[in-house]
Amino acid sequence: MGMAASDSQFHVLAVDDSLIDRKLIERLLKTSSYIVTTVDSGSKALEYLGWHEDDRRNTDGTSVSPQNQQEAEVNLVITDYCMPEMTGYDLLKKIKESSSLRNIPVVIMSSENVPSRINRCLEEGAEEFFLKPVRLSDVNKLKPHMIKTKKQDKRESTPPPPPLLSQPLPLPPQSQPPQLQQQPPQLTVAQQPPPQPTVAQQQPPQLSNNKRKGMDEGLPSPDRTRPRYNDLTVVSN
Repeated sequence: MGMAASDSQFHVLAVDDSLIDRKLIERLLKTSSYIVTTVDSGSKALEYLGWHEDDRRNTDGTSVSPQNQQEAEVNLVITDYCMPEMTGYDLLKKIKESSSLRNIPVVIMSSENVPSRINRCLEEGAEEFFLKPVRLSDVNKLKPHMIKTKKQDKRESTPPPPPLLSQPLPLPPQSQPPQLQQQPPQLTVAQQPPPQPTVAQQQPPQLSNNKRKGMDEGLPSPDRTRPRYNDLTVVSN
């Protein structure tokens, strides 16, 4: 489409078969600091946009350079509705059916206020429908549509980011943490064996000397329990 327009200036293609109306819309657009190109028919507008080149490429799959290449990218088309050979509605349809031109905003102008005509153009993809004579307040409505289209074109031309890896990359050998040594399993209280008795617990309790002496004193002596017969007189028969 040739050299792109700068961010501060937009290029508008005005289409009208009336010379007076073309001069009026051209003056209003230039007052708003737009770059303006005017043509007097829908077929010339398509030729300027390179529609014939686009149509032939879609037909036979080859690209043909247009004979009349425009100097700047067209950011918006404003066209009269009532024109001979090709109406503004027909021009709108061809632009929206083209794969390379359908993003260009199209605005329709008409001196007749016919609701069905207005609705048909808006349903086909027109951004605005102005009643003639076009005023400066109408022209001020064009810029938001061109800014929106330029942002959309930038998003479509920006390549998508690379896909994220679904699996993490393995760590290098030197950065891998050392493996911990396996510890023997700890026994629970229920699994621990019963405690073994100590040497002191295995021997019977020893009686103390005092207790043993007391016990010895409490027991009768064999000499005390035996009766004495030393004083008895033996009687013989």
